[in-house]
Amino acid sequence: MESIADGLGRTVDGYTWTYRIEDVDLDELSHLYRVAPLGDKPPAELATVFGNSMFTCFVHADGALVGAGRALADGVDCAYIGHVAVHPDHQGRGLGSAVMRRLVELAQGHKKIILYASPGAEAFYERLGFLRMKTAMGIWSDPDRAVGIGLLDRGDRPGD
Repeated sequence: MESIADGLGRTVDGYTWTYRIEDVDLDELSHLYRVAPLGDKPPAELATVFGNSMFTCFVHADGALVGAGRALADGVDCAYIGHVAVHPDHQGRGLGSAVMRRLVELAQGHKKIILYASPGAEAFYERLGFLRMKTAMGIWSDPDRAVGIGLLDRGDRPGD
């Protein structure tokens, strides 16, 4: 067990942290994302995205997976934090902040660390030191859905 600071001056104790996808049950990881709730992410998909990520962390309590996160990184210029999940029974304890803080620590040395936030979560990430980006843009596999839930903005303005 290790104590991890959550970035807000609190220590998150009593959790076991690991950093290798090989040490995680992928079915349990898939279940974590469903209950977090961050959508249906099949085990094979999670094996690919976590396996291709430079930095990963997994948090267990009493042997059960209760938190996870990853960062894609190129080693110099850019790291992208994605797929941070905390089990609902463990939310509100600083664990999500601790996972984010650990990923930021692992990605130190990159010129930029980025993420995209679900609408309404911006203040959480601002408390962890993230600033809003003015030029971020994206292409989604289902852009209509992404626009509908507030992740993307088509920039439809009169005269466009």
